[in-house]
Amino acid sequence: MADPSLSIQKPLVTGGKTAHDVTQDVCSQVEKKPTKEWLVGISISLLCLSIGSYALLRTLWDGIGMWGLNRTVGWAWDITNFVWWVGIGHAGTLISAVLLLFRQRWRMSINRAAEAMTIFAVICAAQFPILHMGRPWLGLYWVFPLPNTFGSLWVNFNSPLLWDVFAISTYFSVSLVFWYIGLIPDFATIRDRAKGYISKIFYATLSMGWTGSAKAWSRYESVALILAGLATPLVLSVHTIVSFDFATSIVPGWHTTIFPPYFVAGAIFSGFAMVLTLVVVTRKVYKLEDYITIRHIELMNIIIIITGSIVGIAYLTELFIAWYSGVEYEQYAFLNRATGPYWWAYACMMLCNVVSPQLFWFKKIRTNIASTFILSIVVNIGMWFERFVIIVSSLHRDYLPSSWAMFYPTFYDVGIYLFTLGLFFTCFFLFAKFFPVVNMAEVKSILATNSEKYLKTKNTNKT
Repeated sequence: MADPSLSIQKPLVTGGKTAHDVTQDVCSQVEKKPTKEWLVGISISLLCLSIGSYALLRTLWDGIGMWGLNRTVGWAWDITNFVWWVGIGHAGTLISAVLLLFRQRWRMSINRAAEAMTIFAVICAAQFPILHMGRPWLGLYWVFPLPNTFGSLWVNFNSPLLWDVFAISTYFSVSLVFWYIGLIPDFATIRDRAKGYISKIFYATLSMGWTGSAKAWSRYESVALILAGLATPLVLSVHTIVSFDFATSIVPGWHTTIFPPYFVAGAIFSGFAMVLTLVVVTRKVYKLEDYITIRHIELMNIIIIITGSIVGIAYLTELFIAWYSGVEYEQYAFLNRATGPYWWAYACMMLCNVVSPQLFWFKKIRTNIASTFILSIVVNIGMWFERFVIIVSSLHRDYLPSSWAMFYPTFYDVGIYLFTLGLFFTCFFLFAKFFPVVNMAEVKSILATNSEKYLKTKNTNKT
């Protein structure tokens, strides 16, 4: 006879938590004074932000000639970081929207942090195309299809660079609304517990008069479902359009139809890696082990195995098509990646993105917190090198050997990247301190179902 406990999943929230425990555990992190770990973390982030701000201001003042670009490599560090940050922003919407539509309840403890990560990552990504304009205050509005007083000059609607603006701005808007709508019930909970006058006014304003009535909950769930339906196509479209920046060109190494699915899989891959990095630290610092359990970590690692394998297949497919095409320029582009001056970047890419995720096939590794944390960082390093390899190694040697050149990043290239890292982590630390980092309303909805059934079945089997 089959064991009835096999049909009942283990509870997603451990420790026998009640609804009051959820409120107390999550709200206490907002109400308490900042911990030493939080102060150290935000101090390092602000230091990076300060150093990076100098590089940013010098670039705005003196122009992008401060970067290490040259006539051959006109895109390098800036576009690499742009694509990397956009990719990181993918996991938040995937966890929130796609898994919501598929009724995956394990998303409920991690979706809040993932959504916040999406917002901050897209803000960081937007810095690079704006800076690349050189004087953004003189020409930023040219990227929008607005009537102007300079004649009948319009943006090129055939250009994927224009559709980048549409896709990313739409993605940011929908993600921001989705994130904020999910926060409203939790803001109301903190509002009702707040003791200080300023705190009460602050959270009362953010909660927008939430009453918790049945009508309010019905509309809340309807809006969440509609936004999830709108956001799901964006998960696929945003990085697909980013990939068109390269795929629609005739540059060897870029002109390929595999880029859209390859970029989307890579974005989800790097996004989940960054979620794991943030979630592992958050669960430890805020003592949320009962809410963000080993099972959550394991499921995210399984997604990293799947997307990492897709990325690995894409790498091999690129090599095969370059060989099978018989086009000597295409063949040389990939040979140059693996054996040319940037071979070390290609080796890092393959090692971090293809080899390291396969370690998660072992249950002991994918359920180990330290291993997960280290490998999540390794994956994001590898994904940065992937974008660097695609962009720089394809440009630095073109059809004319006389124009071959190397790219060397300057202090200002690295400094602006440091600025975005500082901005990202500063925003995340502020979010983790002043906003509920776990979705209390959704977590409470799964407390009294799986837990009671599981415990009841377990006790019955014992007797």
